Amino acid sequence: MRRQWYVGFGIALLIILALFAMFHSIKWFIAFLIPIIIIWIYDLIQKEHSILRNFPVLGHARYFLEFLRPEIQQYFIATDESELPFNRETRSLIYARAKNSRDTVPFGTERDILSVGYTWALHSLAPKHHSEVEPRITVGGPDCLQPYCASRFNISSMSFGALSGKAIMAMNKGALIGGFAHATGEGGLSKYHLQGGDLIFQFGTAYFGCRDAQGNFDDQEFAAEANRKEVKMIEIKLSQGAKPSHGGILPAAKLTEEIAKVRKVSMGKDVISPMAHSAFSTPVELLYFVKKLRDLSHGKPIGFKLCLGRRDEFLAICKAMLKTNILPDFITVDGAEGGTGAAPVEYVNFMGTPLEAGLVFVHNALVGINVRDKIRIICSGKVANGFDILTNIALGADMCNSARAMMMAAGCLQTKQCNANTCPTGVATQNKRLQYGLVVDQKKYHVANFHKNTMKSFLEMVGSLGLDNPSDLKPSHIMRRISLQEVKCFHEIYEYLSPGQLLGPDIPASYKAHWDKADPDKF
Repeated sequence: MRRQWYVGFGIALLIILALFAMFHSIKWFIAFLIPIIIIWIYDLIQKEHSILRNFPVLGHARYFLEFLRPEIQQYFIATDESELPFNRETRSLIYARAKNSRDTVPFGTERDILSVGYTWALHSLAPKHHSEVEPRITVGGPDCLQPYCASRFNISSMSFGALSGKAIMAMNKGALIGGFAHATGEGGLSKYHLQGGDLIFQFGTAYFGCRDAQGNFDDQEFAAEANRKEVKMIEIKLSQGAKPSHGGILPAAKLTEEIAKVRKVSMGKDVISPMAHSAFSTPVELLYFVKKLRDLSHGKPIGFKLCLGRRDEFLAICKAMLKTNILPDFITVDGAEGGTGAAPVEYVNFMGTPLEAGLVFVHNALVGINVRDKIRIICSGKVANGFDILTNIALGADMCNSARAMMMAAGCLQTKQCNANTCPTGVATQNKRLQYGLVVDQKKYHVANFHKNTMKSFLEMVGSLGLDNPSDLKPSHIMRRISLQEVKCFHEIYEYLSPGQLLGPDIPASYKAHWDKADPDKF
């Protein structure tokens, strides 16, 4: 302990002498010395930080360096492939495509193509030009009266509150320019969403945008929002990949009077959505709720979003479809690797099924009950380039949504300050000063450019496989190295069911226990 005091005192003395030499004036020297003495005394008597009690004044250097650590790591230490959740190579590609800059690379791949997990597509010697490939797909089952012809790549759910109003406006205006859809997130439909772009109106367990004063689902409030001409699809959020079965979190630091008015909540505390819905509590009730929404919206596509958890519960929803003869028009599968503005560490790291496994299971379940051709599957979870879209559709999806990549197109730098209201680019903050830097009329083109260039990449790859429709992509088109000596296509890695297989006696062992346990009248 005595040695620590000597070291601290010695360094502090050197600082004082340096200051004296710098200013050559007793007056200026005292002006700088008094604050240091005050800080020294305060550090000695405070009880919260051991470092500051042992090393007064000097100990603040640790907290300063800790504050700068993310930036030092990002700009000076990390390699192009080492950062998470999105590495520098991916972020640079997003920024280049958003700005219509050069997105090619010289000299060849820097990836270790012999490493386990390396994944690639099988090209054809009879490729097609990307202009020959169909870029859109229709969403709407047999009971849908207003089907929507959607892009294969859209903006995933991000709420007003999690994002700034300017970021929401830039994304929606970009969607209008590019002709793709923008999901609202569960935070309600704000004026910033109504910039002319197509909307997927999402609500969650708190029913923001369609609730009464007590927080229950309100038919009239829903109908008023769902029947706007901008709203093309409606999505019930059952769970989210980054925090499944937890409920949304809007930190009090980001809650403004405007957001509180949109959500119909009080100021001054975190806005936490309930863990479960109150409008339904069983799979059968969920399907009747889907029908109710379809009627209230005059036949618009209705679907739900979830991160796969207990498999028997999703199969219970499938059994409820058979029992009620009510089908959703789409199901959005979110992966555990999906993004969030704020979530507990344990939920982010240890809850939920990764996208690949969840997507394959949902696809198989719908095939197994013979309804896959009537229900579209949308997937979300770290979709950032054309190969991501290609891979997910080959696995079993019809479309892909992206959140964080679209944020980056709007200016996000992955500073990971979304939950602190200090986002330096104005994307994920309600601080007006920080929002100043985000110029909507510039960023809207970046969002549209990113979508256009990513879709071009995706369509080029589909054409390179010899296909003219992404719906013809199969698991056999994608290969993965599973050991140094062995590679397999996705059809060999994952088990795929045949149509109606869950309805007959030939149920695979990996599904049978879950299928037998599934109860359409109970989650």
